[in-house]
Amino acid sequence: MKKLFAGLAVAAALVFTGCNENKETQTQGDMSLEKVKSAGEFVLGLDDSFPPMGFRDKDNNIVGFDIDLANEVCTRLGVKLKTQPISWDAKEQELNTGKIDCIWNGMSVDSARAAAMNLSDPYLKNRMIFSVKDKSLANLAALAGKKIAVQNGSTAQKLLEASDAGKAAKEIIPFDDNQTAMMDLDKGGVDAVFLDEIVAKFWITSNAKDFVVMEEGLSDEVYAIGFRKKDQALRDAVNETLKAMQADGKFAEISAKWFGK
Repeated sequence: MKKLFAGLAVAAALVFTGCNENKETQTQGDMSLEKVKSAGEFVLGLDDSFPPMGFRDKDNNIVGFDIDLANEVCTRLGVKLKTQPISWDAKEQELNTGKIDCIWNGMSVDSARAAAMNLSDPYLKNRMIFSVKDKSLANLAALAGKKIAVQNGSTAQKLLEASDAGKAAKEIIPFDDNQTAMMDLDKGGVDAVFLDEIVAKFWITSNAKDFVVMEEGLSDEVYAIGFRKKDQALRDAVNETLKAMQADGKFAEISAKWFGK
């Protein structure tokens, strides 16, 4: 019996040792945070024409709500922020090839992105809407037989194409970015633009246009930051830093700067 219990004790010790070693191996295997800290920079991938989240100002500097958030996160993590403009349609490829550390640019959450990336906690609410110049286009029914613009590779494009409004449209025209789509609306090239309410209202105000945001939209969404699937440590560090910024009021300060509330 003594030999039996001794044998079981050794076996149990080996099991727990094995578990601990596996946990240590998993932790040590994820060097995503250490890699960023060792490099001294955090590379943020973005569409640099997506105001007010991330865009170029009159001096060609990349600014925006997300940029201010990211700068504060980087300051607290002890690294510098590097903004890297990318093609939004190829964002997952840019992330997975290691050219950027994250996608942080008003990125809406959907099931496909959740499956392809390690997403942060949601940090901002948004609504998907139609912006029009012609005020007689007062509801979704009025868009039947009209040309609707949308950003290529966006969740808005998927949502529009699957909707009744999209199916009833004369044509859905993809643009590289929302700003170009809104300018085409101004010229009369399209009848409506389907995009994020935050982006639409900021563009309309900034450009002093008398456009209308329809009350009737298609979906409520949330924004999150996208990391590589394996980069849990980096994702967690950014998450915790954002939570700390919410707790100490810095998040609210940045929000008030860009949204007035």
